[in-house]
Amino acid sequence: MAAKKNEKDLTQKEKAALIDIKIDELGQELVKEIEAGQNPHLDIPIRGSGNVFYDEKAKQIMLGDKIAKRYLFNVAHSRRFMQTLLVASYVKKDLLANNLTATLRDLYYAKKHTIAGTKEDTIDEQKESDGAIVDLEVSLETFRERLHLRAEPKGRMAGTLKVKDRVRDKVDTIDLERMGSGGWAVPSIVEQIEFVDSEIEYVLVAEKNAIFDRLNEDDYWKKNKCLLMTTAGQAARGARRLLQRISAELKVPIYCLTDSDPYGWYIYSTMKYGSMALAHESERLGCPEMKFLGMSTSDIEHYDLSSVTIKAKEVDIKRAQEMKAYDWFKTKEWQREINLFLEKKLKAEIQALSSKNLQYISKTYLPEKIKSQDFLP
Repeated sequence: MAAKKNEKDLTQKEKAALIDIKIDELGQELVKEIEAGQNPHLDIPIRGSGNVFYDEKAKQIMLGDKIAKRYLFNVAHSRRFMQTLLVASYVKKDLLANNLTATLRDLYYAKKHTIAGTKEDTIDEQKESDGAIVDLEVSLETFRERLHLRAEPKGRMAGTLKVKDRVRDKVDTIDLERMGSGGWAVPSIVEQIEFVDSEIEYVLVAEKNAIFDRLNEDDYWKKNKCLLMTTAGQAARGARRLLQRISAELKVPIYCLTDSDPYGWYIYSTMKYGSMALAHESERLGCPEMKFLGMSTSDIEHYDLSSVTIKAKEVDIKRAQEMKAYDWFKTKEWQREINLFLEKKLKAEIQALSSKNLQYISKTYLPEKIKSQDFLP
């Protein structure tokens, strides 16, 4: 395999060439094994929970060093082996060679066919090709976006920031102050984005589209010189990567706003620490400096929201108990919050603040919380 290089200063074309070389070298290793009469194999880092750990110093969920060997001539391995090489071929010959990107669904249909002389399909369901994509990216020590593969984009932004978006030979300058009521749609691949003319003092990430729309309509970002983002639920990889880059490159605080329930808190934790499913990507997707602004269980009492709460279901309670045991939730602040949730058994949506008045969140709740630095780590 190619030695790891410092890719920071490489152009997009040079980065694509580096992936092309890595795929070539992977193929050459397999050919050597075949010519030597050996059973060709792929080294795939194990992505199960048994090979994931929490790095306290880095504040990230990391992948361990356990490796599985996947062999061509093994009934249990051969299908996934073949699918991984189909993905590698598509990336090299169809995408990198033509400087094109494709969706995961595009790849699925491009590589799905019946094997000649059999009734066997190369791929039955997209989850198989999706898994093979992850196998390839971890085996090449790269990531999906460098393979020119993209998921469906999700997330919107607005605020006092301009960006340059380089697509092939075209460069678009985008003013996030002039994106109207809808905001700028965050691309699924954001490596080509450059930040220019930034005046933001912090980033506010809202779990829900409705909260983004409320704050955008209230000109919150203009009045507070910040950048607004909605993740529309669990954050997509593009949104997580862009947040990580903003934090690292612009050195501004990142605040998160979710519902007061275990699902909302987990959305926050995946953006901050990474996730077990994508532990191999935590260094480029995790945002360790992010702070949890709200909504917390403590806010229910502090802002007198008890009349607009929702009774927690058994699944919520079980999820909270699981999260309580996670190493990254073992700070005294989070243990206190989770214990309070388990005691009260109450949830609250961010929109519960609208029971005060429609602009309460933008005029009272957020300014108070930020001014008093009322965050959870």
